[in-house]
Amino acid sequence: MKKDDLLMKLSEGATVYGTCLTNLSSRWLRTVEGAELDFVFLDTEHIPADRTSLSETCWLLRYMGITPIVRIANPDPVLAVQALDAGAIGIVAPYIETVAQLTALTGAIKYRPLKGELLESALADTTLISDYTSKYLQEYNAGHLLIANIESKPALERLDALLAQPGLDGVFIGPHDLSVSLGIAEQYDHPDFEEAVQRIVSSTRKAGKHVGIQFWMGPEIQARWAREGVDMVIHSNDMSLFSQKLQSDMQAIRTQHLLCH
Repeated sequence: MKKDDLLMKLSEGATVYGTCLTNLSSRWLRTVEGAELDFVFLDTEHIPADRTSLSETCWLLRYMGITPIVRIANPDPVLAVQALDAGAIGIVAPYIETVAQLTALTGAIKYRPLKGELLESALADTTLISDYTSKYLQEYNAGHLLIANIESKPALERLDALLAQPGLDGVFIGPHDLSVSLGIAEQYDHPDFEEAVQRIVSSTRKAGKHVGIQFWMGPEIQARWAREGVDMVIHSNDMSLFSQKLQSDMQAIRTQHLLCH
């Protein structure tokens, strides 16, 4: 796969589809084969994962033609660079609330391998770097995605300013944390929650950027938000899918067993 495959699809107006993996075992990757996924979301914020296993998973996904998108543990530019070094193509930064956070992450993801004072100068004024260096950095970082997790009330209040940042490619909505921040924990059908999600989706698309949302229930809720404008569909995660299927199958087995007696 090419590094910019996912970005090209999005730029052409396509909706892209993926799921979340919390198990970074190479054997587990076989479970996503045949699903025609565009990307896999690897969540290192909430799961224990060392850099070696993360790198192995990223490169195997790339070999399979699937874009690896990694959520780092916190919005730290160093962690973003480490994930890119491990083979990630997209970086999701959790709990983004300020323009300063996005500026620092832009430097890590779009200006890599610049560091130090030269990077700070380039972020302040792009004309301070030569045309040759600018072209080199664009080619070196082609396809890299900076995605902000919008999952709090303060982020909502500063949404327009965050979306105006040129280094930002899109946002992932964090339903759980957003609902908690709004004071309506896990009430995903609450009018205030739906209004917040609709605002994020609408504002993000108007800003010319991409938006995704992850739910771990049935596919109907994903389809609903795709109709509302979401163009990065993150369906469930490995543990939820396994648990839901297991519960469904065990119930069916018990029902069939009872019918036979």
